Amino acid sequence: MNQKYSNTRATLAIARASFRSILRSPSAVVFSLAFPLIFIVVFANIGGGGMSVDVGVAKGCDTTSVIYKALAKNKIIHLIKDQSADEMKKNLAKGSIDAILDLKVNKDALSINPLAPAIPRKAPFEVNVQYSHASADKGAVLKSALNNIFYQIQSVQVKEIQKLSPVPIPKAVDLKETIVTGREYKYIDFILPGQLGFSLLSSGVFGTAFVFLSLRIMLVIKRFFATPVKRSSIVLGEAIARIVFALLGALFIIVIGHFVFGFTLIHGITTVLNMLVLCTIGLIIFMGFGFTISGIAKNESSIPPISNIITMPQFLLSGTFFSVTAFPVWLQHLSNVLPLTHLNNAMRKVAFEGAGLGDVTHQLFILLLWGIGVYAVAVKTFKWE
Repeated sequence: MNQKYSNTRATLAIARASFRSILRSPSAVVFSLAFPLIFIVVFANIGGGGMSVDVGVAKGCDTTSVIYKALAKNKIIHLIKDQSADEMKKNLAKGSIDAILDLKVNKDALSINPLAPAIPRKAPFEVNVQYSHASADKGAVLKSALNNIFYQIQSVQVKEIQKLSPVPIPKAVDLKETIVTGREYKYIDFILPGQLGFSLLSSGVFGTAFVFLSLRIMLVIKRFFATPVKRSSIVLGEAIARIVFALLGALFIIVIGHFVFGFTLIHGITTVLNMLVLCTIGLIIFMGFGFTISGIAKNESSIPPISNIITMPQFLLSGTFFSVTAFPVWLQHLSNVLPLTHLNNAMRKVAFEGAGLGDVTHQLFILLLWGIGVYAVAVKTFKWE
């Protein structure tokens, strides 16, 4: 007796064959795993260092003064002592260093003040700082650091004066400071969700476009039509294979990020599962772009330029490598339209803030709109033969 034909088994068979094909494809492994991991390693090590102000120390600078010692303890200030005076001037003009510092003891301040021996007649230090227009922002940071040191020195002198005067000196400002405890937002917490989005977008667009165009050109799909296999089984089988591969890659990246670089997972396994759900939704939408491109492209050589028109703006403008807030306001409006922006934001909220899927409904709604629009276009452009 002949066994009844099952489209479910046919779908799973296509999925298994497609999954093996993906594993044998070097480009799929590189774009889905290698590139994201390389970017994570690079940015996790150089991105979290914050700002550094390079300050050249002039020859003859008094390195024993309290001002110099206070600057040396400042983690933002990087004091450079191994350059000649000419080298420092050239580097200052080029912006390679941000300032040149020269500290001298004011000899006139050593004379005793008869009214107050503890208070010098003149400023005890002469501070000569050269800045450059080439690094004006970092120069402002150095000014702030120096002003803070000068304020502390001046405060000591004011206390000495207060001892000699019966008139109390009121505070200019009654400052009250509190420190709120919270989690440290490490750079890996920003970069890893962006690299997951990078991986999903690459796999969904390039992988899907190349596979279905190749199947059409090689007449594989046409041969399927000679069998009882439904068209939906072909699409679903390829989609299942790509989703499984992408989720395994995403899980691998999350595990490496968490245990090697300290990527934050607020609710542990629950957070991981929520992120994988978001990855699935994002990949399904990005595959819609791939279906559309496979229908438009005439041959394999035309896929990369068409795909790059879709992927490059999202790689650069969707908060994959740096925050969207770094862009001008007009460009931020464009960034906030792109689907990858909302996928990245949703994953960051889930991972670091502990949000559930119900807390990212705004991002999911935008992704849903993109999905409807993309697949509406894909239905019109996709070709079976």
